[in-house]
Amino acid sequence: MKQYADTFLFYLGHPAHYHNISVVIKKLSAKGFRIVLVARGKDVLFDLLKGLPYEIVYLSPRKGKNKLALVRTILFRELILFRLCLKYKPKMLIGTDIVITHIGKLLNIPAVILNEDDAKEVPFLAKYGFRYATAVFAPNSCNIQPYQNKIGYMGYHELAYLHPNYFTPDKSKAKQLSKDGEDYFILRFAELTAHHDEGKNGIDLTLAKKLIAQLTPFGRVYISSERKLETELEPYRIFIEPKDMHHVLYFAKLYIGDSQTMAAEAAVLGTPSIRFNDFVGKLGYLEELAHKYNLSIGIPTNKPGLLFDEIDQLLSNKNLKKDFEHRREIMLRATVDVAELWTNYFIEKRKA
Repeated sequence: MKQYADTFLFYLGHPAHYHNISVVIKKLSAKGFRIVLVARGKDVLFDLLKGLPYEIVYLSPRKGKNKLALVRTILFRELILFRLCLKYKPKMLIGTDIVITHIGKLLNIPAVILNEDDAKEVPFLAKYGFRYATAVFAPNSCNIQPYQNKIGYMGYHELAYLHPNYFTPDKSKAKQLSKDGEDYFILRFAELTAHHDEGKNGIDLTLAKKLIAQLTPFGRVYISSERKLETELEPYRIFIEPKDMHHVLYFAKLYIGDSQTMAAEAAVLGTPSIRFNDFVGKLGYLEELAHKYNLSIGIPTNKPGLLFDEIDQLLSNKNLKKDFEHRREIMLRATVDVAELWTNYFIEKRKA
């Protein structure tokens, strides 16, 4: 039986959560630590985990969308996590879910939340997660007040896996999307069904059809979607391996969507990024990417005309890619190697 230095347990509830720690777990594994991943069904998360050399526990997705269903789901997850902690005896619990903080408190195991959303925009996670966490890793631009356990850093989650130290774009991954070098555009539709998404709007069918009509003369349009697509939009659905999405995003002419995560991913990759939803102006890290580095544009849903105007302006820029590459370089010089920062902290903190 293989001997491990110690065990780290990571709780994953979304594809973005795996990406966040994908480099970190490689680093920890290479140093002789045991990695246990607990993942619940969400979008393409299970697909991303296929073939990984770690111990993985798969959980079924949440059933039902009312508050009672949420409570039942949380209690079920906590029971599973409690049993797993007794089995694996991890030195640390890491993730973006309240359950790791509760079980961590119960069993006296350090629990670290990886977060980049301001506390007031994720009130449930803040009230029932931040409060009980050993630490909350969050960008300097993220405000988690009134909680005092934040470990701030100059950077973003997305740099933990898309920093040039770890990610090299491969054009062959996007070759099938671009005929004879033709430009292409990525549209992303989030599901917007999480507790913090309640009452929030994004890109609906009418707006999607107008975007396609505006973009089609300039290239191909592809849609990546968490939610079920309407029949009219199905022909635009993108069919690629989930692990290739960041390569595809890097070589896209533009990204337009109502997803926070992919907007930030496009931004740190230097791909012009437009976000259209009701979170615009409310999340510090995206505001920083938009206004400090000019790598992203946020447009609230009550200004759809501005969305089309911004697209026209970007498409009229003949040096679009070079301009955004320069802005990206400025951002990279100002930020840290997030994966290295997290890895070193986890290793040191486990000794406490």
